[in-house]
Amino acid sequence: MPYKTSRERFEELAGDALRSIPKKFRRKFRNVAIIVEDYPAKNIVEEMQIPRNELMGLFSGRPVGEDGGFFEIPSPYPNTIHLYQKNIEEACSSEADLIVEIRKTMLHEVGHYFGLSENDLDDL
Repeated sequence: MPYKTSRERFEELAGDALRSIPKKFRRKFRNVAIIVEDYPAKNIVEEMQIPRNELMGLFSGRPVGEDGGFFEIPSPYPNTIHLYQKNIEEACSSEADLIVEIRKTMLHEVGHYFGLSENDLDDL
């Protein structure tokens, strides 16, 4: 049975997960928003061709090191890490499981922010 919690508690746990990332990496975060949503948007699921209930998180934006050249206008939009609360809860049966899954998902998406591919992350 899935472990469900309030949005406030989930966001608190997500903040804890973010703070657990070593400071040397957190210092390199620039223009990154963390957004908690129930589920991924329909267009995201269609674009990624992943079942809606299997996507736990998503990084969108430009990874570190892929900044544009001198003449490029910087994006006014932040890089974004989305955490999908209902999907993450579905994979958990206790708060301890939830803490682990949120941290795992956060680290995965932070890895994408730093330019790691799915294969790189699988190897880690």
